[in-house]
Amino acid sequence: MSQHDVTITDHTIPLAVRDHGGDGPPVLLLHGLGGTLDAWQEVGPLLADAYRVVAIDLRGHGLSGDAPWEWDCVLNDIEAVVDHLELGAPAMVGHSLGGMLATLWAARHPECPAIVNLDGLRSAENDPENYPGLDPLLVAEELDKLKAMFDAQEAAMAQPLLPEQVAALPPRAVSTSGGDSYLRPGPRLLAAVRYAPHFRDTIPSLPAVRCPALVVLPTQDPPGMPGGGLMAALRRGIRRDLRPITEAHPHIRMVELAASHNMVQEKPGDVAHLITTFFERTGYGQHRR
Repeated sequence: MSQHDVTITDHTIPLAVRDHGGDGPPVLLLHGLGGTLDAWQEVGPLLADAYRVVAIDLRGHGLSGDAPWEWDCVLNDIEAVVDHLELGAPAMVGHSLGGMLATLWAARHPECPAIVNLDGLRSAENDPENYPGLDPLLVAEELDKLKAMFDAQEAAMAQPLLPEQVAALPPRAVSTSGGDSYLRPGPRLLAAVRYAPHFRDTIPSLPAVRCPALVVLPTQDPPGMPGGGLMAALRRGIRRDLRPITEAHPHIRMVELAASHNMVQEKPGDVAHLITTFFERTGYGQHRR
């Protein structure tokens, strides 16, 4: 089966889907906040050598419909895609927000065969105690900078785009209202996600995952983030809090990748290799490259 796009309309909102084809066991790809299914354009075909690979636009993103961001409803959206395409019990791969959703999906669906969470455990803007090894005064200072940056991004989402901006953006990243064009998702969705408990910290949900789970952490800061060691401290906090979970639940593994949070775009081949190798080790499917 070759790659093709589908819009599912028998749900509460339209859901845009890209079917990358493949005749192996099903794998569903979930993008991060502010992304679209285009994020998987390099990884998807690499996985389709061994799996039936499907990517979706989350609600409020890409070409999927708008609706309030409610985590259970988003999981229902994913379930609608699974049911419509008759995927059965797919493995889940998610980046950032998508990794958080993959974790919540597995906790909700004990039949899920495996998940891969690509740096989707804890938001960058977090509680001070989640930046161990950094002076508390510096943490406060850097968090203020981070908040100001995210506040500015959220405010910019509410402003109409200039024609040259629209021309430079992929069509899935833009919506039109009243003759003006805007970035997707809008500021309301961003605000709903930004301080949601699941977005700020998905680590407490991991022990409820019963299937094999791989967590992939970056080793580098993402471009454009404030300096001062805040992101390195955040990674230390994640390792600190993951350690007792992986020790108590050996089906949950953690590996690190020499990339930033943007690992899917930076190193698609390495990401695809990590996913397929992990699935092979769990017995899910068989790599046939």
